[in-house]
Amino acid sequence: MSYVLSTCTACDLSKDFYERYDLKHLGLHYVVNGKSYTDDLGATMTIDQFYQKIKEGADTSTSQVSVGEYLDHFRKLLSEGHDILHTCLSSGISGTVQSAKSAVEMLKPEFPDQKIYIVDSLCASSGFGLFNVILAEKRDAGEDIESLYNWAMEHREDVQHWFCSTDLKYYIKGGRISKVKGIIGGIFDICPLMCVNPKGELKIITKVRTKKKVLAALVDKMEQHAFEGNKYSGKCYISHSACLEDAQTVRNLILERFRNVKEVSIFDIGTTIGCHTGTGTIALFFLGDEREDER
Repeated sequence: MSYVLSTCTACDLSKDFYERYDLKHLGLHYVVNGKSYTDDLGATMTIDQFYQKIKEGADTSTSQVSVGEYLDHFRKLLSEGHDILHTCLSSGISGTVQSAKSAVEMLKPEFPDQKIYIVDSLCASSGFGLFNVILAEKRDAGEDIESLYNWAMEHREDVQHWFCSTDLKYYIKGGRISKVKGIIGGIFDICPLMCVNPKGELKIITKVRTKKKVLAALVDKMEQHAFEGNKYSGKCYISHSACLEDAQTVRNLILERFRNVKEVSIFDIGTTIGCHTGTGTIALFFLGDEREDER
C-alpha cells in the first residue's frame, strides 16, 4: 500500500515547495482583529497583506486545529487508499499533536487495515519545513513508511533552529521578554538570540547588541553546530517576517563561509508563527549536533 507525507502550514514553505515535494497539508488558523482565517498559503490574504496589518497595529493570535478537522483531513487520504505519515508542529509550542493523535484513535475502527503514524517534529517554521523536505527525499528514494517513521523519531532533533529579532514588541506581548527588558533592549539596540531547545521550546540563549552583530551571530551558531562545521554540505533554510534584506544578508554570510552548502533558500515566516513574532524576526535552520538549551 502506498503512503503519503502529511503536515500543516506551519512548515513555512512556499506553495511550490509543498507541490514539488508532494506534501499534503492542513491549513492552521490565525486571527486578525477578531476575524478568523485559515492559512491557505496566501490565497485569501497574502503574506505582505498580513504583515502590513501587523505594522498598522492589528491584534493577532492563533487558534487550535480541532480533532474534527484532523478527522476530515486523514479520512480523505485514507479513503484514497493511502497510509499516512503525519508530522506536527512542535509540542513545545503547539497542542496540535494531541488533536492529531486523538483523531487517529477515532479512525482506527473505520480503517483497521491502514496505518497512520504521527510524529511530533520538535520543529517550527522553516525548520519544520526542512524536516519535511528531508523526509520527502527519503520517501522518494524508496524508504518504507515504518523505516521513515523510525528515522524521523530518531533524527528530529538534528534540525537546528536559530532566531533573532530586531523588533521586541511581540516578544513582550507573548511574555518571552519582560516589558522592562524590552524597553531597555530597544534603547540600547539589543537583539535576543534564540533557539529551539531539545524539548521543541523556543528559548533565549543570549542577547546581542546591534542588528549587524546578531545576524553574524546566527551564522556563528551555524558554524558551531552544523554537521562538519564550515564544511557543511547539507541544506540551509532561512525565514523572515517582513525583513527580506536581513534574510539576504544572512544568506550572503553563509555563502561566504560555507563553500560546500547544498542549498540556501529563503522563505516568509507564515501566519501561524508570524502572529507571535510580529515583524523583524530572522530564523536560520540547518542540520547539526545536539541542540542548545537556556543557560
